[in-house]
Amino acid sequence: MARAVVLGVVATLVVLGLGAYLGIEAGLMPANADGKPSRLERWAARTSLHAALAREAPKAPNPLPLDDAGLIAGIKLYVTNCAVCHGASDGRPSNIALGLYQKPPQLAKDGVEDDPDGVTYWKVDHGIRLTGMPGFGKSLDDRMLWQLTLFLKHMNGLPPAPQRVWKAVKSEATSAS
Repeated sequence: MARAVVLGVVATLVVLGLGAYLGIEAGLMPANADGKPSRLERWAARTSLHAALAREAPKAPNPLPLDDAGLIAGIKLYVTNCAVCHGASDGRPSNIALGLYQKPPQLAKDGVEDDPDGVTYWKVDHGIRLTGMPGFGKSLDDRMLWQLTLFLKHMNGLPPAPQRVWKAVKSEATSAS
């Protein structure tokens, strides 16, 4: 009896795996960047990301002081590395952002100020799989990653000098213009 149950479970798993493989080979799983993700895909990506952040994100606060120099350095890094996808101070998405899957948050509107420092740092350092978010850990040093984190944490309440620098950053022309 137990052997029949085990064989039934194994056969079911093999059939499901083969079915999934054949479905992917037949192109039944969407590969287009403008398609809507399935509920399963959204659940798997969200659940995995939350578990990785809980396990791996630094728990300590940003080691850099909150000062104009650090914030302005973070703004400059953001403009160079992030604005093309996450927008500038005007909150308008670029043509690249409009065509990405998954849609990147426009951080001037939907910022990450509420996220713990370590979560933002981890996302910038490692990126997010199955999205357009690259990891910058191999191209930016630790100080730069924390400067970006500092700006993102405080972008909705910048002191006057960094605020002037940030407000001067405008989005590239978009097709929605």
